[in-house]
Amino acid sequence: MNSSNIDVASVTIDDIRAAAGRLKPYVHRTPLLASRSLSEAIGVEVRLKCENLQRAGSFKIRGAMNALLQLSEKERQNGVVAFSSGNHAQGVALAAKLLGVKATIVMPENSVAMKVAATKAYGAEVVTAGVTSATRDTVAREIAEKSGAAVIPPFDDWRIIAGAGTVGLEIVEEWPDVETVVTPLGGGGLLSGVAIAATSLNPNIDVYGVEPRAGNDGEQSFKSGRIVTIDPPKTIADGARTLAIGERNFAVIRERVRDVVSVDDDILLDAVKLAMYRTKLVIEPTGALGIAALLSGVIKPRGKTAIVVSGGNIDFSLLC
Repeated sequence: MNSSNIDVASVTIDDIRAAAGRLKPYVHRTPLLASRSLSEAIGVEVRLKCENLQRAGSFKIRGAMNALLQLSEKERQNGVVAFSSGNHAQGVALAAKLLGVKATIVMPENSVAMKVAATKAYGAEVVTAGVTSATRDTVAREIAEKSGAAVIPPFDDWRIIAGAGTVGLEIVEEWPDVETVVTPLGGGGLLSGVAIAATSLNPNIDVYGVEPRAGNDGEQSFKSGRIVTIDPPKTIADGARTLAIGERNFAVIRERVRDVVSVDDDILLDAVKLAMYRTKLVIEPTGALGIAALLSGVIKPRGKTAIVVSGGNIDFSLLC
């Protein structure tokens, strides 16, 4: 698939509103919390969209549930398979449990142990033996081919994008005066969905994506105008250890995102700790990417700024 041939209108604000209606019985409408300390440090009014307080600990259940709810009855009976380093795994596992669907999740062997444990606790079968970030997709699709299960991709899927877009819909509905929205970037599901929602409701909103410097394939792609693939990145932001941005996601991001930037892991870890001390929120490194970019000055926002905190499933050994 070539991103230049993708119809970026495949997900509209109406699709995102439909997803919001579909998801309402199953997911939280997470708070948009003001932070005086962050506002003073960054120099503009800042509010945090707290997806770390979402069910399963991240925004991922939004896309996962939106996809599962659109499966046919026969597809549900055959079960689903997903591949993920952690948060998508938990999102699919919980969504499947709530709907009574069998789920198999393929996770790299180096996944955060607590994320693997949580995925199993939701009732999913977890496959990790011999799996890497580079092979998880292939292993999952092999399982699906043998079992007849439906594949629920982590980001490169219009259902996933529309579900993630409900985050942006909620931000603008609650804070119509918002001028800048900053979101973490891994494979691009969250950033592309939020960008569609925010800029559809107000074309003047600036949307930014933030990656860890060691895994800045999205930044390289955005700057070069083509999808860049990298080796499995070594970064504490495990939710952004993607090798390449999704084709559908990139098509949307090129059209609707102001810029994509990156931050070093040491700055990111400082942001995690600062957020915990000042806001009393538990935020995983990927979820703190936006905070890190704004505190370090990599992004200079125009005005009122919403930061998407994508998840809170932290490996607490990072803080030791």
